[in-house]
Amino acid sequence: MSATREMIPDGVADPKNEASIVKPYVMSHGTMEVYDLKASRRFYEEFLGMQCVRHGASTMAIRCGLKSHIVCVEVGEALKPVHMLNHWGLDVRSDEEVDRAYQEALRCQEKYGIRKIFEPKREHGVYSFFFVDLDHNWWEIQHYWGGVQNEDMFDFGDRFTMDGKAL
Repeated sequence: MSATREMIPDGVADPKNEASIVKPYVMSHGTMEVYDLKASRRFYEEFLGMQCVRHGASTMAIRCGLKSHIVCVEVGEALKPVHMLNHWGLDVRSDEEVDRAYQEALRCQEKYGIRKIFEPKREHGVYSFFFVDLDHNWWEIQHYWGGVQNEDMFDFGDRFTMDGKAL
C-alpha cells in the first residue's frame, strides 16, 4: 500500500456547497510561473518527487499523491516572484524525514538552483522548513504529527469570526 493510501484511505471531501452559486465537485488545479520548463521539471521530479507531464508547448502539470495538480506555465523573464505566504506544502511522514529533506536541500542547493533554505522549526502545529526554488516559488516540507492536517483543519471548524475574533 502506498504512503498516500495508508495516510489518506479516503481522499474525498464532499463539498458543502448547497447554498453557493457555483457548485464545483473538486478543486482540480492551481497555476504557477516558471522560467524554464526543462530545468523546473528536473527539480520537481528529481528533488521533490513529483509526477510531471508536459501537456502544452509552454505548460506542464505536476502532482503528488492526490488527484489535483499544479499547472506550470513557462513565462521566462516575465516571471513574477511570489511571497512566502503563497507557498506549496508537501507532507512527509516524520520529523526525521523533514530533517533529511532539509539536509538534502542544503546538499543539492547549487545543483537545483534552490535560492534560499530556512532551518526547520515547529510552528502552526507542524515541524517544517521553507525554501525558495529556482523559479522563486516557495515550498514547505512538513510533518504534522496529528495525522493528516487537512482533515483536522476542517474537522476543527471555524475558530474565529470573519471579524477576526476568537469563538
